Amino acid sequence: MVRSLWTAATGMNAQQVNVDTISNNLANVNTTGYKAQGAQFKSLLYQELQTVTTTANGAPKPTNSQVGLGVRTSTINQFFSQGSFQDSDNPAALAISGDGFFSYLAADGETQLYTRNGNFTWALAEVDGTDLVLTTAEGNKVLDINGEEIVVDGNRIASRITIGGDGKIYYPDDQGVPQQINGLQIGLWQFPNREGLERVGSVAWQQTAASGEPINENEANGEIKKSEIVQGYLEGSNVNVATEMVNLIVAQRAYEMNSTAIQTTDQMMQTANQLKR
Repeated sequence: MVRSLWTAATGMNAQQVNVDTISNNLANVNTTGYKAQGAQFKSLLYQELQTVTTTANGAPKPTNSQVGLGVRTSTINQFFSQGSFQDSDNPAALAISGDGFFSYLAADGETQLYTRNGNFTWALAEVDGTDLVLTTAEGNKVLDINGEEIVVDGNRIASRITIGGDGKIYYPDDQGVPQQINGLQIGLWQFPNREGLERVGSVAWQQTAASGEPINENEANGEIKKSEIVQGYLEGSNVNVATEMVNLIVAQRAYEMNSTAIQTTDQMMQTANQLKR
């Protein structure tokens, strides 16, 4: 009976992680560029109660008997399916159609992070200057195809800056014809195993050994299918509310089932303690 207590306890711990993961998905259903997660579980070691043996005359005994010792959370998977596009009034809003990621510098100015959240803005490069720099909503600098910050020099109007599907940045000349600005192009990166990326916050990821080295789409020649940038749109989260609600109900009932197993075991032990000859 003590074994049943600990087995049910491992189930409660695992389902608590499951509920937390589903709740986080539901909380970020409206977060731009968010990718859903899902908890995966593995059984703990099995204890062998009876082995397969034979009697003295060679007759076989019953097959082996094993009992499980519970469950544990093995991984929390990330699902990178494409989210739906949402219209935005922000002229610097960008969405990615494909498997690519934008890249920007973290707050320390050195760590390179990757995101699908294209809610960018054109900010002044200097307080008293006229140059514009492309940043995230938090003020982090977005990187170009060479891993450098994107600076538009000169006295230009941010709302007139356009961005092509390949990430090239244009500004209209005196005749209104878009011209590329100093060869500027927003960088896009892909990974051999994007599921191996380490999540940083809700909508940013960092390279790991499991993800592999980032592949610059601008330098890839037929190795990968290149992504396309769509200006004026943002990529919504890929969370399916109906699916998550069903998963949440299943996880809650599984948690209750393990709790009931503990209560039942407790009642059995209490009854055994009260037995009299």
